[in-house]
Amino acid sequence: MFLRHHRHHRQLVYVLRLLLLFAFLTLWELTSRYGIIDSFIFSSPAKIGYCFWSMLMDGTIFLHLGTTLYETVISFLLVTLFSVLIAVLLWFSRRTSEVLEPYLVVLNSLPKSALAPLLIVWLGATKTTIIVAGMSVAIFGSILNLYTSFTTTDPGKIKLIYTLGGKRRHALTKVVLPSSIPAIISNMKVNIGLCLVGVIIGEFLAAREGLGYLIIYSSQVFKMDWLLMSICILCLFAMVLYAGINAVERWYLKRY
Repeated sequence: MFLRHHRHHRQLVYVLRLLLLFAFLTLWELTSRYGIIDSFIFSSPAKIGYCFWSMLMDGTIFLHLGTTLYETVISFLLVTLFSVLIAVLLWFSRRTSEVLEPYLVVLNSLPKSALAPLLIVWLGATKTTIIVAGMSVAIFGSILNLYTSFTTTDPGKIKLIYTLGGKRRHALTKVVLPSSIPAIISNMKVNIGLCLVGVIIGEFLAAREGLGYLIIYSSQVFKMDWLLMSICILCLFAMVLYAGINAVERWYLKRY
């Protein structure tokens, strides 16, 4: 009875979500078509769909999608790798963590869009710059969150490792890292969106292809259909990337 009620609730939520989206798109299309809103400024779902279909047919949309996907995935993987490694280093050396913690807090609080022009001067207008911009948005907060997770691991389990003659590396591999995997996955779910934001910021300033470039170019030439289409694609893009990490989390929870 409970499972049937829960399944019915989930189905109802999905249906209501779809109805809300359909109602929004219908209202948008009708108000644009009948002149209630300016169709040049706000475009319409039909125009956006036609624009997407045109770019799909000539293949240009794949260039922009592929570029943004590549840069986002690379920056996300590098953020995950370096944040875990640096958090482990901070956990191993308490003195190092005490020295570096205020700097990490300051860097995490710094608006990352302020770094983008500096990165262009240092690295040039290349994909490397965009990947670094994507990393800069997520990495400092990720390090702090993972380090906090490492330091709040059950002290009783760590003490047991030492009592049995284990070293600090054994406490790390047998207790700290395994117990922090949910926190690492949770961090990944946040970081994938932050890396996408950083990549788009980088593409605004240093790209000749990608969804960020398409957004900034279309705003400059007043091609609002392109601009709104790019924003809609970004929304779907973020949903798909988040769903991928969510699938990894569900797989882990079922397996362990």
